Amino acid sequence: MSRAVTNLQIDSARLWGSIHETAQFGATAKGGVRRLTLSAEDKQVRDWFRKACEDAGLEVHTDALGSQFGLRKGRDMSKLPVGIGSHLDTQPTGGKYDGILGTLGALEVIRTLNDAGIETDAPICVVNWTNEEGSRFAPAMMASAAYVGDFTTDDILSRKDIDGTTVSQALDSIGYRGDKPVGFQKLGCFVELHIEQGPILEAEGKTIGVVDSGQGVLWYDGKISGFESHAGSTPMPLRRDALATLSEIVLAMEAVAKKHGPNAVGTIGEAVIANPSRNVIPGEIAFTMDCRSADAAIMDALDRDLRTAIAEISARRRVEVKIDLVWRKPPTHFDPKLIAAVESAAKTLGYSSRRITSGAGHDACNLNTIIPAAMVFVPCKDGISHNELEDATQPDCAAGTNVLMHTVLAIAGVAS
Repeated sequence: MSRAVTNLQIDSARLWGSIHETAQFGATAKGGVRRLTLSAEDKQVRDWFRKACEDAGLEVHTDALGSQFGLRKGRDMSKLPVGIGSHLDTQPTGGKYDGILGTLGALEVIRTLNDAGIETDAPICVVNWTNEEGSRFAPAMMASAAYVGDFTTDDILSRKDIDGTTVSQALDSIGYRGDKPVGFQKLGCFVELHIEQGPILEAEGKTIGVVDSGQGVLWYDGKISGFESHAGSTPMPLRRDALATLSEIVLAMEAVAKKHGPNAVGTIGEAVIANPSRNVIPGEIAFTMDCRSADAAIMDALDRDLRTAIAEISARRRVEVKIDLVWRKPPTHFDPKLIAAVESAAKTLGYSSRRITSGAGHDACNLNTIIPAAMVFVPCKDGISHNELEDATQPDCAAGTNVLMHTVLAIAGVAS
């Protein structure tokens, strides 16, 4: 590789400008972004991204689930493209960087290679995956899961949001049901840049996280059926209180996660009381549970211990509790050669780095089940993510994108 290529750097100001320009689509009063997948705001950012990719000379296509693919041709088109990118949808109270950095960083890699007149041997494909967050439609990482064959396209198209709108209807409403079948764009590998979404890199003063694994995920839908009765006239021993039952389940989940720590976490993030009233004992509650670990055996233990604890609480309180496992994602162990390429790029560029496990799920985790994949992390302030206060620095975003670019150059090869 020539000295000019070895010393190549992305345009930090241009990347930073793109991040803040796209943050206007769904901007919130607190400085965050609310851009639920397949919403009007998502259409705005998709339109921006499509034009930016076309302006960069990419051949842009959209698949049946709305994922966008921008292909930069290589010298040898018989080789499968190196995939880079992430997602552009956000949580209801999201920030400017989660997913966005990886997608716009991928675009910046293309722009920089164009500016430098560098042709790669293998093609490069920039991807914006649909519904990574899972905040409007379940499951999270929906489009990449369909891409690897975990779900059929028809299954995903039939999924509904809380208002009963299907993915199919939402795609049509913003004009992003693409004409390409899911999986049409084959990839040889995939590298995803992302903010850490945790506090480790910042706390240790490291610039780059070389992600070698990702936590497995268990998602449950739960329902508690007790009995509604008068809050004033029902004695405490005779109550079948759904909310009090949920309170015990929350504490039981916390205890189970701590028991299997430090490599386990558990969260109840949603709870809805049916027909709530100030003076009625809650009789029915729907809730969700999220458990994670990078160890498959610990995931099994979490499931077993939670079910045991919930059965005991249910029997003692004389209420019915149903929990359905709606999604199980095994732990991810990324490709050793790609991990080495990321580590080498960070070292060559002079950035401090460390191996790290991803606490969150990512599209790269899905893709790793069928093709080699890896991830690059950069710090985020105080480890905060899925929050309007989410923040990252311009130098760190540029550093991560530089590592992404040099990883891609090492994999794709520079045409001579």
